[in-house]
Amino acid sequence: MATKNKNLSTFTFPVPSAADMRFGIVVSEWNCRITQNLLEGAIRTLLRYGCLESNIEVRWVPGTFELPLAARYFADYTTVDAVIALGCVIQGDTRHFDFVCQGATQGIMDVQLEWNMPVAFGVLTTNDMQQALDRAGGKLGNKGDEAAAAAIKMVHLQREFEGNSSQVDRRTIN
Repeated sequence: MATKNKNLSTFTFPVPSAADMRFGIVVSEWNCRITQNLLEGAIRTLLRYGCLESNIEVRWVPGTFELPLAARYFADYTTVDAVIALGCVIQGDTRHFDFVCQGATQGIMDVQLEWNMPVAFGVLTTNDMQQALDRAGGKLGNKGDEAAAAAIKMVHLQREFEGNSSQVDRRTIN
């Protein structure tokens, strides 16, 4: 979503309670000045909506490209309800930016679809450091806040569907 005129820390729609939810957060060490701010925003938002601090587990990875595998580790080895992936890729002089962004985006999508587990995309892909700062607690809010709210909402939605006893088996419909 374009953030030029939107504050990432302001939510238009209500965020449900996260009181009984567990979250894994994977954070890129690369551009740590930015990702630390994203992490602080994500944790702040989870706590604001009732998540217990003991239900938040944080793991650091070398870079944004490693986020999908770390999200997969959370799916494989823990009992979290959702993962929040936080990273920052800043455009440079080579196409490396494109490959890292594409790999991280596709990888995060693959993990959530394969594991039927929400993985919130809290990755900044900016043209320069100032744009990253603006979106990591600066004038445009904090993408970590937005990613945490998305994770809460998706866990809530998944629970609504799982609790619906009138589910239809779509494989039998022609």
